[in-house]
Amino acid sequence: MISQEQFDTEIELIIANAIREDVGDGDHSSLACIPRSANGKAKLLVKDNGVIAGVAFAKKVFNYIDKDLKVETLLEDSSLVKYGDIVFYVEGASQSILKAERLVLNAMQRMSAIATKTKQFVDLLEGTETKILDTRKTTPGIRALEKWAVKIGGGENHRFALYDMIMLKDNHIDFAGGITNAINKTKTYLKDTNRDLKIIVEARNLEEIKEILQTKGVYRILIDNFNFEDTRKAVALIGDSCLTESSGGINEKTIRNYAECGVDYISSGALTHSVYNMDLSLKAV
Repeated sequence: MISQEQFDTEIELIIANAIREDVGDGDHSSLACIPRSANGKAKLLVKDNGVIAGVAFAKKVFNYIDKDLKVETLLEDSSLVKYGDIVFYVEGASQSILKAERLVLNAMQRMSAIATKTKQFVDLLEGTETKILDTRKTTPGIRALEKWAVKIGGGENHRFALYDMIMLKDNHIDFAGGITNAINKTKTYLKDTNRDLKIIVEARNLEEIKEILQTKGVYRILIDNFNFEDTRKAVALIGDSCLTESSGGINEKTIRNYAECGVDYISSGALTHSVYNMDLSLKAV
């Protein structure tokens, strides 16, 4: 993953772009009927069950809109919530609260859904040493939020983007003329460009795993779309040579079986691309 400084910059860019998109030259609905001097208070109301996520992000949004807005937090990120819970109160200029409302809700609803799904996967892995990873199958423009939500749900982040890790998948390997060529060319590239990036290589069968193991310097082997029996064989072949990761259509019904094959990680695009937003509301009090 990227550095904390880079991640914070991504969050700042998301907020600035979202406000640009949503507010434009002004929230004319509020400007038309609410005095600039009017103050108000609102609560973040939960209308669903799951894991709440995005509280810290909401505070950043409120601060960006109006540094004088005050937030009283009742439930922190990663808290289990149920219908009727109040996560926080926000108090201050009514116009500012309304300007921030939609961004806060959109972000928290999606982040909470992702955190909830991640927590379900984490619970299914309990008792094993396998960790759940996200992927790059995220909503364009808000990847940092979605990966943040995975962490809140107890998962771990895979690479953030194309620039912070080398991942040689089937197309890279085929275009490069095979696994050995792809790995050797990658090592030369990293040396020539003075880059220190970890290398993950995807394997489509046991023979490819054997070929990968002949080349040193691979950080993790991606055991992609293997059945349970071949996954166990792959883990035994790899041993302590490098880390292992299973991927490819793994769901709630199969994740435990793959973990019991002994892999270090399981990656799932479903954490971010197949969720239903948690129902949340920001209500005046």
